[in-house]
Amino acid sequence: MTGLRRAVMPTGFARISGQIGGQLTDLQLIPDTLTWRKLPVLWLLVTQPGALPVSQRIDLMVRPRGIEPFSTFDTLPHQTILPQDFPFDACLRSESPLSPAEAALLQRHQHLLQNPRIKELIIAPEGLRLTFFADEAERGRYLIFREAEMGRDALEPETLAPLLGALADLRADIFAGAADKDARKSA
Repeated sequence: MTGLRRAVMPTGFARISGQIGGQLTDLQLIPDTLTWRKLPVLWLLVTQPGALPVSQRIDLMVRPRGIEPFSTFDTLPHQTILPQDFPFDACLRSESPLSPAEAALLQRHQHLLQNPRIKELIIAPEGLRLTFFADEAERGRYLIFREAEMGRDALEPETLAPLLGALADLRADIFAGAADKDARKSA
């Protein structure tokens, strides 16, 4: 990562940003200790800000509960029923109904949700984001002592690389689709 910027957020967890492969990338850890009947979880938000030629915010979430502290999924007004090849517990919300091109884009990249550690994919005019399950509190210590110690183990590059690769592929596909659309308009 070049141009590295580091911060410690009010939650006590790290946030870093910089260029990875020429793309501005922000990595932020968000603790989720409010979920009832679940162990506390540490989410990694992998955000790549930058203007994209998409017309709306699209949010794909697996296992939504309505209490995700890292997401605005529940504020998007339009919900779409997903085809059967998406995970059965995935939901799609957007600002308006999907265009055929947006639906095709999601279909081509739905494999991302097959990773059980991926929680959310956001495609928006201002950039992309993947939310990834990074860590969970140890069950015994949490149940007995209510200790939610998380984030002690370093995130290995082998864990982050596929996420960055998936975002790069998605970004390239979005720009290729926009170029095709422009070419058809000028023809």
